[in-house]
Amino acid sequence: MRVEDLPIRDDLRGRSPYGAPQIDVPVRLNTNENPYGPSDSLAADLAEAVRLGAAGLNRYPDRDALALRGELASYLGHGLTAERVWAANGSNEVIQQILQAFGGPGRTALGFEPSYSMHPIIVTGTSTEWIAGAREEDFGIDPDKAVALIGEHRPDVVFLTSPNNPTGTALDPAVIARIVEAAPGMVVVDEAYFEFARAGTPSALTLLPDHPRLIVTRTMSKAFAMAGARLGYLAAHPAVIEALLLVRLPYHLSSLTQEAARVALAHRAELLGTVAALRAERDATVAWLRGRGLEVADSDANFVLFGRFEDRRAVWEGILDRGVLIREVGPPGWLRVSVGTAEEMAAFRAALEETL
Repeated sequence: MRVEDLPIRDDLRGRSPYGAPQIDVPVRLNTNENPYGPSDSLAADLAEAVRLGAAGLNRYPDRDALALRGELASYLGHGLTAERVWAANGSNEVIQQILQAFGGPGRTALGFEPSYSMHPIIVTGTSTEWIAGAREEDFGIDPDKAVALIGEHRPDVVFLTSPNNPTGTALDPAVIARIVEAAPGMVVVDEAYFEFARAGTPSALTLLPDHPRLIVTRTMSKAFAMAGARLGYLAAHPAVIEALLLVRLPYHLSSLTQEAARVALAHRAELLGTVAALRAERDATVAWLRGRGLEVADSDANFVLFGRFEDRRAVWEGILDRGVLIREVGPPGWLRVSVGTAEEMAAFRAALEETL
């Protein structure tokens, strides 16, 4: 039997699941992970937290994760409290809950492509209609065009990604504010990579006090190097959190996930201490690629989009043949490399030079 033989929803027929290639090679630079794993000290504290928590695994976890949400609010600052923060299993579940509450049949969501490929997938999964807007040549968003598009379609949810995946482009808060003011529904600013932004780049969190329909999402998968823990979160008006409570599954966030996230927050000085090194490696990679005559998008993330290639698949395969896995993603002719350690980036440069 094939999936096509099942009584699957018509809007899911013929679609492909999300997934970056998982290939066993010496250097993997394709999923924007932080290459620096937890220290022995953090691992020991996490193991102890799990040991203590194991005694209560016969009980359900804190349904509302209040302690964790309070600590996340403290980390974010901007006067936030637990009542204005929500957490779930990765930022993808956060986005899914937003769409369950504010999207659905007969409703629409708008995004500006190229952008995070999971947004339209989750939109479709919640029976919401996806409307694809376009970014400019520099991968930014023209606020006048965005406002006109919003006026034409009147979307229930607007997605903005800053820094944007796969381009690394950060948005000016003034552009975000224009869009929030024009949007009739909710505006979601996905800041999964914000900790990697260049110094002085403001967060959309600064706009929350004046915009109750704004939601800012974050993750612990990137800068916090906790991709395996699956913890995403958001900041918004308390009423938004109340709306999400209507659709979240009971006890959706396990006790162990909550403990792992709290341990990571307690060790945030150590974990975020790798951000400066990754920023420096990113900027060096941008300069090196441009020095070889390639086009490179300005990046405020832990990855770099570069091109343009007549046959990007051939370049991707050539790099892979030399033991380095990067991502064939984004606009035609472009490739994306995640920023790894100095040794991993040296391997990437050598593989690309030999391929070209």
